[in-house]
Amino acid sequence: MEPMLRTVLGILAALLLLTATACTVTTKDPGYVPPPPLPALEQLQQAPLVDPKGFSQGEDILSFITEDRNVACSLTSARGEHLNLPYEENSFSDSANNRLATIPVAHCELATYAKPAATDVKDDCAGTGLGYLGGTALLTPESAKYGECRSGVTQMEAAYGPKGSKTGPLTQLPVLAEGQNIERNGLRCSAYNGGVACGNVSGGVAFFVARERYELISKAPETASPVPSQASKTP
Repeated sequence: MEPMLRTVLGILAALLLLTATACTVTTKDPGYVPPPPLPALEQLQQAPLVDPKGFSQGEDILSFITEDRNVACSLTSARGEHLNLPYEENSFSDSANNRLATIPVAHCELATYAKPAATDVKDDCAGTGLGYLGGTALLTPESAKYGECRSGVTQMEAAYGPKGSKTGPLTQLPVLAEGQNIERNGLRCSAYNGGVACGNVSGGVAFFVARERYELISKAPETASPVPSQASKTP
């Protein structure tokens, strides 16, 4: 029995040694401070682009929803104020609008959102000055705006807001995971920092939208060379 006992003890010792060497113990550094999120334009420039095939909604449209189901966006086209959105009825394809120039845009809707600041209200809502609400953001190659004139909730609010139905076409959109970046016709959108940033990196214009805040970003205008007060005289 004694050789057998030594054998069993040896096996147990080997197992204990293997377990001890295979496990590592990590401890949190109490002084570690995670780096702050990148500014929107830097995130859009640096984050790797994902394959757009999984986000195609046909008609050259890319659409996605965030993991927390608070923001849905489309990289699509516009003719004037008419947006080509796959999950909303629109007049983009009406023949009367064919005369309008078609431009690439990024459009986002939110289920829970911040109120627009007075300085960002860009429409008097047919002269009433009422009904300009948050919850939407629109990017063109040259500008970004937050909010719009409307009388009801956003489609995202209807689907995922406090009284949302959790039904409808928005619930079928593919998820753009946190940190991912997608591009169409020079415009990019990235899900990060608890929201979504969309921008024209080369043009220096973007927006960021999240549950409790939003930001509109535009490149500062270049300073023009001063005009001399008098023409120089040739001796």
